[in-house]
Parts: sequence; structure tokens; C-alpha cells
Amino acid sequence: MSSVIKKIAVLTSGGDSPGMNAAIRSVVRTCAYLKVDCVAIYRGYQGMIEGDFKVMDARSVNNIINKGGTILKSARCNDFRTPEGRKKAHDQLVKAGIDAFVVIGGDGSFTGAMIFNKEYNFPVIGIPGTIDNDIFGTTFTLGYDTALNTVVECIDKIRDTASSHNRLFFVEVMGRDVGHIALNAGVGAGAEEILIPEENLGLDRLLESLKRSKESGKSSSIVIVAEGDKSGKNVFELKEYVEEHLPIYDVRVSVLGHMQRGGAPSCYDRVLASRMGVKAVEALLEGKTSLMVGIQDNQITLTPIEKAIKGHTKIDKELIRVSEIMTT
Repeated sequence: MSSVIKKIAVLTSGGDSPGMNAAIRSVVRTCAYLKVDCVAIYRGYQGMIEGDFKVMDARSVNNIINKGGTILKSARCNDFRTPEGRKKAHDQLVKAGIDAFVVIGGDGSFTGAMIFNKEYNFPVIGIPGTIDNDIFGTTFTLGYDTALNTVVECIDKIRDTASSHNRLFFVEVMGRDVGHIALNAGVGAGAEEILIPEENLGLDRLLESLKRSKESGKSSSIVIVAEGDKSGKNVFELKEYVEEHLPIYDVRVSVLGHMQRGGAPSCYDRVLASRMGVKAVEALLEGKTSLMVGIQDNQITLTPIEKAIKGHTKIDKELIRVSEIMTT
């Protein structure tokens, strides 16, 4: 592997998130600014295996900073999990004269990049793009801020109809393993209860809380449920449980689903993506590899990809305390 990097590729992998296009734009334009060739890889690692490449210049990424999703498309790729698939990918990169790549994605994408780097000593830098904010080594991932704002906007609208009909709404948000979206959006939208994977509220406490809400004069309630909540029941089972034990409530369920991933990225995500893209390219040109770009204390940082994958993000205990006070 040549130590002189003249051509850098960029790809998006795994689930899409708002801000990915802004990160692609940043990588491409940083390459143009530093006079390094840039190649886009379409459809993630699948496109890498198939050689689905396109040369990019500064004008190739006009008018994408405001768009959600990813112009490079994304795909799950089982072939890249095999040594044979990774060899095909490496052959395609060498054939195209690509010296390094930037991968924008989550822990699955980073795992593939880390293994590839170990096998072929191929320079790679990761940019964390996932709305769940579940990557260690960065306070925020791309798309998280946008998703929070989307969720809060949806809850505000649900509250309008909840208030009009004196209803209790269970609103399920994304967060299979972590409750960052549920906790922050719940506080921001004034939810009466927030159920997250990190804290087992318990069904009895939930019922007690809802009873207190009714007795204190609240005519409607919103309960935010992360999809990985530890109560042992999914959001529809929670609805049935509450209806059985608290028949005074008219209960409805709203699953926000993939709308949380869509939409134009927030200003914060656009700026963060721009900063991360610049750092990713600069890190590669400085000879660094197998690192993830992150942000901590508003400073752009680099964390070993292996550490980012194996580490665990922590829920904000202070915010949990705030949420308990706010639901009084």
C-alpha cells in the first residue's frame, strides 16, 4: 500500500441519517481544496465489491447539504462479511487507483472497515452517521439532532389531538439499545413518562404515575417509549395493560418509525458533518487510519474505530433526574 494518498473514496453504509449528504459534500470539497482526487462509491460495501464508482469534483455535490438520506445510496452487504467479498472489494479499489476511503455509517459499517483495514492495511477513517447516537467516542452522531427535532415536532402535534380528546398516547421512538432520542425528546416535548432501555421504570410505577397525572387534573398524557424499553412489553402490549388496569384512560398508540430518519438535516447536523468531513480527509493525508471522527466538548476528535465499536455510550443521569422533576 502506497504511503502517498492521491485518491480518496467516500461511501455511506448501513441505515441512512440526515447529515450524510452534508458529510459527503464536505469530503468531496476538502479533497478538491487539497488537490486530492475523490471517488464516490455507490451502495456502500456492495458497490465497493462491484466497482460502482464515480469520480467527484467540487461541483458534483452542489445543492445536497440540505437533503436528507444519502445521494450515494446505502445497502446491507453480506458478501463484505466474507474474506472472498472483501478481496473483491480490495481488488476493485486497487484497480481504480483508490488509496484510502471514508465510510459514513454506524457500528456495523465501522466493523467492516476495521476488519478490512486489518486484512489489507488499507487506510480508512469513519464518520458516525446514525440517528440513535449510540457510537462511543462522540457526543453526537450525524442525524441525531435532526431526529430529535423531528420527534419533538411530531409529539407536539400528537399532544394537540390528545388534549382535544382527553387521551393517553404511547409514542414509540427509535432506540433499540439506547434511549437518547426518547429521553431528550421526552423532556423537550414535555412527556409525562419516558421509558428507555437503560432504566426499568416498571409497570407498577407507570400505573402510579398515570394515576397521579389524572388526579392532578391532567386531561391528557404522552408517554414516550424507546423501542428497546425494558418493561418486557411492546408499545401495543403497554396500551392493553394500561387499559386493563386504568379503564379511565382512552389509550392510543403512535409509532413514529422511519419518519425519524428523514427530512432536511438541522443546521447543527450540517455544520457537524462539514467539520467531520474536513477532519476525515486531513487525517488520511496525515497518515492516520482506522480512526473515527467524533465531537467531544465541541472539539473534533479522533477515536480508534475498534474502541468506538466496543465502547458503550452512557445515558445522561442528570437528564433523567430533570425528567422526573418535570413530570411532577
